Amino acid sequence: MPILPILIGILHLSLAEDAKHLDGFSLPSLPSEHLIRYLNTFPKLKQQLPTNLTGKGTISSACWGHERDCTPAGRFQTPQCPGEHTGWARSKEAQVRTFYNQADFGYIQEQLSQLTPQCVPTYLGDSSLECTHYLRFCRGRNLLFDFRGLEQRGERIRYHMDVLGPGQLLGHCKLNRTRLSGEMEHIGSALQSWGPELRNFDVLPHPVLESGLCDVVVNTPTFIMKIDATYNMYHHFCDFFNLYASLFVNQSHPAAFNTDVQILIWETYPYDSPFRDTFKAFSQRPVWTLSDVEGKRVCFKNVVLPLLPRMIFGLFYNTPIIQGCSNSGLFRAFSEFILHRLQIPYKPPQQKIRITYLSRRTKYRQVLNEDELLAPLEANDKYDVQRVSYERLSFTNQLAITRNTDILIGMHGAGLTHLLFLPNWACIFELYNCEDPNCYKDLARLRGVRYRTWEQRDLVYPQDEGHHPEGGAHAKFTNYSFDVKEFVHLVDEAAEEILSHKEFPRQTSENPSKTQRNEL
Repeated sequence: MPILPILIGILHLSLAEDAKHLDGFSLPSLPSEHLIRYLNTFPKLKQQLPTNLTGKGTISSACWGHERDCTPAGRFQTPQCPGEHTGWARSKEAQVRTFYNQADFGYIQEQLSQLTPQCVPTYLGDSSLECTHYLRFCRGRNLLFDFRGLEQRGERIRYHMDVLGPGQLLGHCKLNRTRLSGEMEHIGSALQSWGPELRNFDVLPHPVLESGLCDVVVNTPTFIMKIDATYNMYHHFCDFFNLYASLFVNQSHPAAFNTDVQILIWETYPYDSPFRDTFKAFSQRPVWTLSDVEGKRVCFKNVVLPLLPRMIFGLFYNTPIIQGCSNSGLFRAFSEFILHRLQIPYKPPQQKIRITYLSRRTKYRQVLNEDELLAPLEANDKYDVQRVSYERLSFTNQLAITRNTDILIGMHGAGLTHLLFLPNWACIFELYNCEDPNCYKDLARLRGVRYRTWEQRDLVYPQDEGHHPEGGAHAKFTNYSFDVKEFVHLVDEAAEEILSHKEFPRQTSENPSKTQRNEL
């Protein structure tokens, strides 16, 4: 048996007990492979642990991939780029490197290399502000946000670019106005840049915390988020994913993964979402909105403006992906982080391939013959089939099903974002992509799971041409039936690929679970 899994297991069991010896600092709750890399990032913290726990060789060289001294062998994961390189890459090496920089920890490395001071402190206790190019990510200390004007606003605030006016964002530091103005190029929309807020940055002649201007001083490190959506899983997970990526860009202190942080959402609408439990992976505190601070001048001792969900050439939503590559370590790390932090149970597969079919309860994109499609699978001893309607379940219960699914089947829709939390060997079967071919195919490539969709157009039967609310035919606004034989054929092919996957746990059971269809 390889020594690395053994050492990881020992480390996982022992670190919780030894955390109390770390000068009063508790280690963050992270999966074992993550915790090893966390400790390697902070060697002074690692030195306080017994050497027999932290190990040598492979464990001591383990890294995420954004560190300057991280070798390809030590990376969390290396992208897979099988076959000949195509597109604009001139070599296989360039192909891998391009994908790594587009969608993996290479993107984090790029952001770190771009961090530039915009406002420099002179003395300890002064303000500071530093940002990456185009103000995608910024962090500051001892900054004053003046929210008094929000009380007079007649409308709710969301996606607004005028939340702060001149003189309503202040710091006591040496501001490089020319440099800051030069980073305003991506100010086209609220979710692309922090430019709409930072263009109003100005200098206060006295130290912020001594100025007497602070109605409230927030000592807790605060992440201010401009979020994309709350009820659409695909778009809200753009928010969560970029928040996770920002933890690495901000990873300059051992507290980088602690949950004693404040989340402030940059809108006055009450925050509500079926996916709100995901915030518990990041913060133990209730989420704030601008309504919680309006009418006050709030001074933040430590504030982060994280990566945004609709950045040009950003992560998740606008990620360009070079042809022929998949398996981003950053996306896999995000998946493992969320499942670990939310304590989602994992059950290894037994003898049968576990199939979860997502049944839609919406007006459009229903499968009119789903009973007929599922009947042959339920009768097959190779499969353990369940049909679920996720909108009827809590999000953590949804994740518990997804994490323990081998083939996830569903029509095009935001619920397929669950593919992020499938096992590494799993397959997402987008039953029909409704003429939007790249959305979930690309997300599956990023996460590193298999992807299938319907290809025989003559064997899919739309109810009608579809009627877009604003007029015209549209494939997303109708319902469908599918050829049963072709459906079973595609599922069988997906199952064969899973069984051949190198990570699929080949376990046996004397009492395999009985084939069933659970109506949840």
